[in-house]
Amino acid sequence: METSLDGVLLIDKPSGCTSHDVVDHIRRRFKFKKVGHCGTLDPMATGLLMLVLGKATKVQDLLMAEDKEYQGTLKLGESTDSQDAQGLVLEKKDVPPFSQEEIIAAFDAFKGDFYQLPPMVSALKKDGVPLYKLARQGKSVEREPRLVHVFYYQILEQNLPSIRFTLKCSKGFYVRTYCHDIGARLGCGGHLSQLTRTRSGNFNLSQALSMDQLDHYTHPGDLAQHILTLAQVSQIRRQ
Repeated sequence: METSLDGVLLIDKPSGCTSHDVVDHIRRRFKFKKVGHCGTLDPMATGLLMLVLGKATKVQDLLMAEDKEYQGTLKLGESTDSQDAQGLVLEKKDVPPFSQEEIIAAFDAFKGDFYQLPPMVSALKKDGVPLYKLARQGKSVEREPRLVHVFYYQILEQNLPSIRFTLKCSKGFYVRTYCHDIGARLGCGGHLSQLTRTRSGNFNLSQALSMDQLDHYTHPGDLAQHILTLAQVSQIRRQ
């Protein structure tokens, strides 16, 4: 028997599974009628995945439009076809002993409004076909640059060839493309080696259930205490 619960469930997605895998797991385990997510996380990425249940699917687009915050690691010296650690290495270069000022200057070039070219290895579609499927066939198609925005960033640690950072960005932002572009600007290439989404709008990772915690529950009623009602969601968004 299918279950109907309305609201938002915050999940801490582990590495190695897709956002769709999490949706399918919860739909099957708790027999929910309608489940969706508010912003894809790549399989490598971890962190906040917002799930909408039942009538909350009607506000899915609103929640997807929220600004996002991430913590990531840029690895310099290697460019990959997917722009992250899961891709094939296309080029390797030596990493010069960059000063902190040089690193900051490269990050500053991608702040505020700018255009970002979506990667070929992405879920965007061309004539109904996801780009990542075309990329697997060795094909590359023209993509439209999209206007994005970085509200702020902070470099947490510079331990070359790796740089840990946080940033707040607009919807539709590719952090792996951000790393790729910074690496290209520095002249040595680079890719995203680690990523965690820590916040979406006013919803943060500290509120989320891990998949292990989730699997302690077997009945939808047990899970209800963790589901934010539509009224609670509206209140949190206004904070």
